[in-house]
Amino acid sequence: MSTPKSYTTVDAYIQAQPEATRKALLQLRSYILEAAPNAIETFNYNIPAFSLVENGKRDQQIMIAGYTNHVGLYPHPSTIQFFGHELGEYKTGKGSVQFPVTQPLPKSLIIRMVAYRLKLVREEA
Repeated sequence: MSTPKSYTTVDAYIQAQPEATRKALLQLRSYILEAAPNAIETFNYNIPAFSLVENGKRDQQIMIAGYTNHVGLYPHPSTIQFFGHELGEYKTGKGSVQFPVTQPLPKSLIIRMVAYRLKLVREEA
């Protein structure tokens, strides 16, 4: 079993991915920052995270990850539940959704998901 790579920047993480994954992660990142322009890039669980508030804890972050065949978006279980009816064609988990790298990312849906989570985080703060 190999030791997972450790990254110091979001850019380094993205650049280390296969081409299709890298392209999808760059798009995903841009959609997150379009919906939450003040998000602060950081790392959580050795994957890119976007803190929606200053010093945001895990539940105040949106995380992304790259894999060979998909990119993962981890917005929070509340967001997955709220948008569940629109996520039917994608594999989902309690707090995650997988977007295949062979298909265009659903920009509008991702932006709405991030904006929704940002709204909830601000209301809870």
